[in-house]
Amino acid sequence: MPATATEARTKSPAEVYDELFVPALFGPWGEALCDRAEIGPGHVVLDVACGTGVCALAAARRVGAGGRVVGLDANPEMLAVARRKVSPVEWREGRAENLPFPDGIFDRVVSQFGFMFFEDQPGALGEMLRVLRPGGRVVVAVCDGLDHSPGYAVLTELLHRLFGAEVAEAFRAPFALGDRDRLRAIARAADVGAFEVLRVDGTVRFASIEALVSAERACVWTLGGLLDDKQLTRLLDAAEESLAPFATEDGAVAFGMPALCLVVDKPAA
Repeated sequence: MPATATEARTKSPAEVYDELFVPALFGPWGEALCDRAEIGPGHVVLDVACGTGVCALAAARRVGAGGRVVGLDANPEMLAVARRKVSPVEWREGRAENLPFPDGIFDRVVSQFGFMFFEDQPGALGEMLRVLRPGGRVVVAVCDGLDHSPGYAVLTELLHRLFGAEVAEAFRAPFALGDRDRLRAIARAADVGAFEVLRVDGTVRFASIEALVSAERACVWTLGGLLDDKQLTRLLDAAEESLAPFATEDGAVAFGMPALCLVVDKPAA
């Protein structure tokens, strides 16, 4: 059963991610990314920055008994949550910039909403191509620009108005690569050859405005540790009005949050 927003404050960042953000935001993207990667029966798949396993688990359902899926993440807390789930996925700890695998052993390499946090993005992309077999495909998904996610854009402006630029900039971090030209520049720096950048639509849906705000406040990658209880109360009061246009009849809050997908096909030998 998903954690409530209040319970989220007592849980680890990985548990908050898995219990609040996966169902509200990231869950459907696993299947969407597998679609773009054209993952099928028998494939050997690597999920880089796998988190708690959304995309790796979706891939495992597709590859079947004849395939293999490896989920890799640098965060042991994320992997600990992933390992609690019953699945055939092999979970490995490691960094995207130095993948602990031989050359050319994977049919598909995917990475879902972690690429924007990598220290060396061209280097990580080069590593993904290195471990990919000839004829294989890499698909990397990042959050599209904040201006294409209206609810989060409103929340960012609200944070800026209430608490200043530093807090607002922290919240903008996941959207840092939401620019096609920046992704193209990274791909060229990695010398990947032919590639394309696609926009894929998605939706954010939290049970309430309070759930959205409280979950973001607990998220170590955005507002974690930046707002005290008094500031949270102030933000919640203001958000009820500012985010009201995104409220649904059942009290939930929903709005679009598209992704940009960088797709690279490695030439066949």
